[in-house]
Amino acid sequence: MGAQNGKDLLIKVDLTGDGQFETVAGLRATRISFNAESVDVTSLESQGGWRELLAGAGVKAAAISGSGIFKDENTDERTRQIFFDGEMPDFQVIIPDFGTIEGPFQVTSIEYAGSHNGEATYELSLASAGALTFVAL
Repeated sequence: MGAQNGKDLLIKVDLTGDGQFETVAGLRATRISFNAESVDVTSLESQGGWRELLAGAGVKAAAISGSGIFKDENTDERTRQIFFDGEMPDFQVIIPDFGTIEGPFQVTSIEYAGSHNGEATYELSLASAGALTFVAL
């Protein structure tokens, strides 16, 4: 995989629950991370005293963050409403030349900032709230 354009890493939200996703408007920077807990099953019988991990165990999680400019479009309004209503709709993350991750996420934080001589900005954080699917490109 060669170099990729950062603007092609997209966060999309299902606005109405009908499976139609729209890009979260105004984002300038996006990031996704995946984590998996390890379950240590090391015992006195572990070969050479090396740690052993239990395959397929532990909790998996994904976190998404983004920052951008406030544009007051449908996705901005919907994202705010998701936070205040405590909803966990499906989101999609499109990673160029890699694939699409899809599943329920909770909006864990929204931060707004601005200065008198600049644009209003926001930061958004999401945490996975269920099983995610991955489709390779």
